[in-house]
Amino acid sequence: MTDVREPLQRAALYAGGFLGPFGGSVVVSMLPELGADTGVSTGTAATTVTAYLGVFAAAMLFSGTLGTRWGRARTVRTAYLVYALVSIAAALAPTFSLLIGARMLQGGANAFTTPLLLAALAVITPKDRLGRALGLFGAMQAAGQTVAPLVGGLAAEVDWRWAFVVLAAAALGLALIGLPDSVRDDPSGAERARLRDALSPHVLRIGVVALLGWGALGGLGFLLAFRVEDDFGLSPSERGVVLTLFGLAGILTARPVGVLIDRVGARWTVLGGAMLGAALVVVVGTVPLLGIVAVAWFVAGIASQCILVGVNAAVLGGPGGNRGGAVSVVQAFRFGGAAFSPLLLTPVYSADPVVAFLVPAALLGVLVPLAMTRRRTAR
Repeated sequence: MTDVREPLQRAALYAGGFLGPFGGSVVVSMLPELGADTGVSTGTAATTVTAYLGVFAAAMLFSGTLGTRWGRARTVRTAYLVYALVSIAAALAPTFSLLIGARMLQGGANAFTTPLLLAALAVITPKDRLGRALGLFGAMQAAGQTVAPLVGGLAAEVDWRWAFVVLAAAALGLALIGLPDSVRDDPSGAERARLRDALSPHVLRIGVVALLGWGALGGLGFLLAFRVEDDFGLSPSERGVVLTLFGLAGILTARPVGVLIDRVGARWTVLGGAMLGAALVVVVGTVPLLGIVAVAWFVAGIASQCILVGVNAAVLGGPGGNRGGAVSVVQAFRFGGAAFSPLLLTPVYSADPVVAFLVPAALLGVLVPLAMTRRRTAR
């Protein structure tokens, strides 16, 4: 029985990487229907995204440490069960206020799965193959973010509430499967997990890199949507196709990026991704040819995976204790970048569209190399 369950549990570990971004983005394409049904504007309905990601990012500052203390397998299973219950609550929510509350609880529950799944991967994977494993996890995250708008849109054709039923069923299934025995039996010194180890200067520097890798690169989809509408007159569906190229690149290349990390190390992979990403953001924001912009955005998806998979490998394969808490902090920075990027860059775009792209490009090209120069960040 164990021989049958172990491969399924390992597959479920990666599937958990799909669920988080999928749950966060599934509402994006059904905001008009969601708003109309709950009596709010589309703009107000969009706060369901912020509610999820905001709580998700904030809770991950400590969720990895607490989950390590409580036990990875038990914490992840409990979080999946909570996620399933609040997803059903979201599906049945009679008012927008209750829906927002359910979305916040979804984000909180998700914060107790993603970092612990990454830490579990580090436990069961040989160090010389960790990049490959994290690359596959990154591909699943990219797939979740890419597929979510399509599934949400299809659900909205019938009733948007069905999207949350799907989320509940998926979370319940993952809870029933659980994590591999090798993770449950890992004597990792859970009692010694301390938050201060997860907030070391080493981890915080990597967190800054994760923040820039998403906030100044992966999180610029909204900015590109503005530009292709203003400069090229694309319709909503056409804009969606262009934006999907970024996630598609992540799905196709996250695994090869992991192989690259195993060969040359996390530090060099992150540095290469940052420099390439900075150049591509400039292209995306300034070149007057739509075809070149689309190709650059696709390649930017590869650069983003170099950074995001690389920072996970750097913190999980690097020195220090409480790696579950450390990767949790890094992921909090990452999704914090996603939450703050629109808030900070939309006014800049209104004042000068070109500058709105040049600013994040400069941050990528300057701050990431500075943060990754210390030897301790290298694997």
